[in-house]
Amino acid sequence: MNPLPVIEAVRDGASLPPGALEEFLQGYLAGSVEEYQMAAFLMAVVLNGISRDDLTRLVQVMLHSGAVLDLSHLPGPRIDKHSTGGVGDKVSLVLAPLAAECGLFVPMMSGRGLGHTGGTLDKLESIPGFRTDLSLEAFQEVLEAEGVAMIGQTREIAPLDRRLYDLRSVTGTVPSIPLIAASIMSKKLAEGLTGMVLDVKAGSGAFLTEEAETLALARTMVEIGEDHGVPTTALVTAMDRPLGRSAGNVVEVREALACLRGEGPADLREVVLQLATEMQLVANPGTEFHRTDPGGVTTQRQNGAQPVARDRAMDRARDRLDGGFALERFRRLVERQGGDPHAVDDPDLLPSAPVSMEVPSPATGTVVELRPRPLGQAVVELGGGRVRLGQNIDPTVGYADLIQPGQEVEAGALLGTVHAASAEAARKAASVLASAIRIGAGPTPARSLISHRISAQGVLEFGPVPPPSR
Repeated sequence: MNPLPVIEAVRDGASLPPGALEEFLQGYLAGSVEEYQMAAFLMAVVLNGISRDDLTRLVQVMLHSGAVLDLSHLPGPRIDKHSTGGVGDKVSLVLAPLAAECGLFVPMMSGRGLGHTGGTLDKLESIPGFRTDLSLEAFQEVLEAEGVAMIGQTREIAPLDRRLYDLRSVTGTVPSIPLIAASIMSKKLAEGLTGMVLDVKAGSGAFLTEEAETLALARTMVEIGEDHGVPTTALVTAMDRPLGRSAGNVVEVREALACLRGEGPADLREVVLQLATEMQLVANPGTEFHRTDPGGVTTQRQNGAQPVARDRAMDRARDRLDGGFALERFRRLVERQGGDPHAVDDPDLLPSAPVSMEVPSPATGTVVELRPRPLGQAVVELGGGRVRLGQNIDPTVGYADLIQPGQEVEAGALLGTVHAASAEAARKAASVLASAIRIGAGPTPARSLISHRISAQGVLEFGPVPPPSR
């Protein structure tokens, strides 16, 4: 084929004739479209965007460039969650087994740390023996047995996305909402889902820091899901501070285990419960929501559907979490995927760093700000993330016991604890933590923990809500 008409049409903001984009993408896979020509196409998309119809076609080719799981034999809804990434985001470790306890099948394919954000696979692999490199056959066996399985993207899934991702990373074409959305959704749709929930991070620690961009990305991914027959909703959650009180790998596993015991930080628990509720609701599409007061959501029935009531779904999630059922399912999941189940009951069996250093507050006052991005970058510097492909990481390093915005602090009180491989590395990371915290007086300017809900019905903005009671 001649690729120039496709490149020129996107460059000029013109619509593509039927079949042209598909032929162009297939040509790239076959080698008749050169890398530099695809790079020109990607840059044109970055500069001018792409129509919703053409984006749907792009995702369709990416999706079917590899294996698409057929899980229709499973006797229940198949729902997954995707997070756009943040600092301290250990939600999947709690949410996946909890959603399975709520009657869903959760075929979760996750990623590794990217930039300043941590990755679910790295956290899981810090549990001794846990394997995330299962074959698709083994993945399905675990899923059938436990209702949940957690692995990385295999080579069979969306190979076109892998090629485009590598090319984007070296051609300055990463920051594009349609390309980001297509990359995420092509992999998720390959899981054979019947519904999907997105956790889209907003704030200074998110990849997209501007709220308008965050909402645009959420809307685009919801549209892609709906266009492919997969009901999709998104929650916009705060990433202007770390989620929970730890950032790293083992330290976040410990916090996730505390949450699975019905304990742990209130913000982590709240995000987990809200997402578990959404996963149940998206399994029963046809419900529309609107916020009626600062602390609640009213459910409306639509089109004669018989949806699961929101309060009932939340109560089920809370019961399965606080009753220890999700913890037990996670224990079984760990064992089935080669990990040590005893570490689930005794976190002291998890590896630990040789050096721990407490960071004292330099002043008395209110914690006005705790910037997440410097902490995420410091975890990478400690060895808990990657600066090159294939790099081994140290799962034991990171931050724990982090103070939260809004807390009162006395001079000399604990701001957090650094876990490091050496005293020198610990001192550097302690300096980063001290500089990332701003102590002052008066109210704390912070985002609502959950600020928006995006669905096929539109965008709902939630006003300030009371802080979680736990």
